[in-house]
Amino acid sequence: MENLELLYIMRAENEIAAAQILLKASKNPLMQKKIFELDHEFTFYSSVISHAYYCIFFSAKAILAKEGIATYSPNIHLKTLNAFDEALVRTGKLDVEFLKIYKKMVLRADELLGIFAAEKEKRGRFTYRRLPQANQEPAMESMKNALFFFKHINKIIRKE
Repeated sequence: MENLELLYIMRAENEIAAAQILLKASKNPLMQKKIFELDHEFTFYSSVISHAYYCIFFSAKAILAKEGIATYSPNIHLKTLNAFDEALVRTGKLDVEFLKIYKKMVLRADELLGIFAAEKEKRGRFTYRRLPQANQEPAMESMKNALFFFKHINKIIRKE
């Protein structure tokens, strides 16, 4: 039995777990040396932001699937955001705070990953002109947002 909303929420859970692991590793040089056998100290804050974004993206896909709504390529990220807004926020099924978090994470992902070419200048600010350590504060905020988003969507999905 293929339950899309469950598959998507499990993927979201995997993404948040990866973000948590990378955040811990970024803050703990001893972990990097002993567990991951890295010779130098690294930070993975940009990856934390990416995984936090994908947690939110797959959480949104899960709740949309529960509503019988699917989004596909091309432009799957934009289509998912728009469907989330139209089907869940504008109808009052979810609080507008979820949309604010989602939009903020989309912008942050754009900055880091370059999802949309028009965001190239912003992306450059985070990816090319800042040291990886400088992304710590945005990574912490992304983690907080993703945990909030995931917690509430997961509760709705697994309620049944």
